[in-house]
Amino acid sequence: MGGGIELDTVLRFVDIAVDALSEAREEIDALNVYPVPDGDTGTNMYLTIAAARDAIREVPGAPRRAALAAFSRGALLGARGNSGVILSEMLGAIARRIASQTADDRNAEVMAEALRQATEASYAAVGEPVEGTMLTVARAASDAAAEAVKDPAARTHDVLRTAAAAAREALGHTPEQLEVLARAGVVDAGGRGICVILDAAETVLTGKRPVPVTQPLGSHAIPVPQLAHPGAGDLSGDGPSYEVMYLLDTTDGEIPPLRARLGELGDSVVVVGGDGLWNVHVHVDDVGAAIEAGLEVGRPHRIRVTHFAEQVAAAHGEPAGEQRAVVPAGRTVIAVAAGPGLVELFSDAGAVVVEGGPGRRPSTGRLLEAISGSGAQEIVILPNDPDSVRAARVAASTAESDGAAQGLRIAVIPTEAQVQGLAAIAVHEPGRTFDQDVTEMTATARHVKHGAVTIAAKEAMTSAGPCSPGDVLGVIAGDFAVIGDDLGEVAIAVLERLLAAGGELVTLVRGDGSGDGADDIADRAAAWVEEQHPHVDTVVYDGGQERYPLLMSVE
Repeated sequence: MGGGIELDTVLRFVDIAVDALSEAREEIDALNVYPVPDGDTGTNMYLTIAAARDAIREVPGAPRRAALAAFSRGALLGARGNSGVILSEMLGAIARRIASQTADDRNAEVMAEALRQATEASYAAVGEPVEGTMLTVARAASDAAAEAVKDPAARTHDVLRTAAAAAREALGHTPEQLEVLARAGVVDAGGRGICVILDAAETVLTGKRPVPVTQPLGSHAIPVPQLAHPGAGDLSGDGPSYEVMYLLDTTDGEIPPLRARLGELGDSVVVVGGDGLWNVHVHVDDVGAAIEAGLEVGRPHRIRVTHFAEQVAAAHGEPAGEQRAVVPAGRTVIAVAAGPGLVELFSDAGAVVVEGGPGRRPSTGRLLEAISGSGAQEIVILPNDPDSVRAARVAASTAESDGAAQGLRIAVIPTEAQVQGLAAIAVHEPGRTFDQDVTEMTATARHVKHGAVTIAAKEAMTSAGPCSPGDVLGVIAGDFAVIGDDLGEVAIAVLERLLAAGGELVTLVRGDGSGDGADDIADRAAAWVEEQHPHVDTVVYDGGQERYPLLMSVE
């Protein structure tokens, strides 16, 4: 018995896998010639697993089953493209098997079964499975794992090492199975992504560095990644023109006829999910018919349509002709807001708002949607939360790469507090050059001293000493600096420290007022500033944020 696959192991795996796919993204994109040479397989697989990572990280402390369910749902909701949707089904199957592990299950057997179930689920999800793709590579890995686990002495790392090696071997054979790969002189892009993910899993348990893609593997050398030469995997004139994706709320029994209907309309049909929520993917000429097929059986939402001619042209650095996308124009600010009042404040200042906050921080995918939906050529992102800064940077990097042909420029100002974002957007001036505007907003945010008041939810050791549930905590620049039992007194103690070196403006943002005297903290703090620092201006806003009855800043 293995005692169960630890959730910490899963968390380490997903972090390493996200970083590994981030590094391999461009390499995998360059391999992408099938089913459409649109150069986005690596990006789509990366965004899918990043969405799963974001989802499981948003439920810290959750029981293993709940955390793995969040991981699976995050992959489903964040899946992009044909490869991403298939990957989301694989990740979901693996998560479900780990979640169902009992005390009598050997870890090695659980992992081998998880890989088998992932392969079976991915084949079942695809309308017409094709060999020489990521499906083939996944099957080779799961078959090898099944053989390895027959040895009663085999451990989890033995299973994963064997599976990863088999996947690399199978990847080298994909050009023999799919003519379009042989013509282009590349291996399958999705299969390479599967190898990266299995290498990450092996690394977690063994510390072994992944085998470089250009190194001979088994009986085959994997070709150096390259963009396909003219005529190798070009977009077919008689093939479908559009990729259509949407989430679909429907009963599970409606899926088989939906798959059949989509198969009549186009190809590359992949439908994954369960429990009433599905992710639908198809390549078609008739976009309306593909969406109507979903309407006939449920409620489609988050509909995304991509015109392949534009995407392929962008991947090859060529103009898309009359069908090219509209070039973005203007400048906009995207701000993460943690409460309804803050949403209104940022909206009134002209920002595109993405709602988020502690426990519900926006994923990379949501930020990407805000970027693409803004229609702007120059974008400034205010994450307004330390954990959202990384997601914002990943989204910015991905969007800039995707929009390179249009000259898209994105700057992430590393604001770690809502009040820093308010200060930054207050000096935003579209009339300046982009660099000047970003410099001014960044400098303003950096010089803001910020604090907050919150209530301790559990016993912990803080930088201010031990705290117990119900204690009032004063936060300065993200660190716990004051512990007390009265919200107003702690708020004033934080303000005293923030104003110790002087200041001209105090900003107070009132929380949702959910009891414990939270309603009048802002008024008490404002009155104290007026009495003790009469030359300092004070503004009070209703932010409506949760967990923090009061946010404060000094400029």
